[in-house]
Amino acid sequence: MPFRILPFLFLIVPIVEIAVFILVGQEIGVGLTILLVIATAVIGVMQFRRQGFSVLRRMREDVNAGRVPAAALAHGVLIVVAGVLLLTPGFVTDALGFTLFVPAVRDWAWRVVTPRFVNHLSGSWSRWPGDGPDGGSYGATVDLSPSDPPPGSGADGGRRT
Repeated sequence: MPFRILPFLFLIVPIVEIAVFILVGQEIGVGLTILLVIATAVIGVMQFRRQGFSVLRRMREDVNAGRVPAAALAHGVLIVVAGVLLLTPGFVTDALGFTLFVPAVRDWAWRVVTPRFVNHLSGSWSRWPGDGPDGGSYGATVDLSPSDPPPGSGADGGRRT
């Protein structure tokens, strides 16, 4: 579904950005408009760097504590998206980018997107016995005791497993 709207976004976003540039330029002048675009890019890069290092630190803490850094990874992805939006010239993309730098917004996005993402992936990655394409298993289960030689080692007396 999201990929279906990409062509529409590639068409509409530049049109909206140009319209906003014209409106802002009429209000504050061309020079100040250009300066404002440059200033938002510089501030965005500084924020990207600061928050990026913060997310890397949280990821390291999670890994050291033995936890999966899923939330920190999601925050990192959203910070990268924010950085790309801020480097794209325009006031609308800048507003979206600065919004993604707010941790509460990233938390909200994480809570909204995660269940949909997990539900989507769980259907395609499920590999339990009986989940095969024909209702069967994806492979034979071999139950070995610690004293049994590993299959294919030649020490199993020629038995096939």
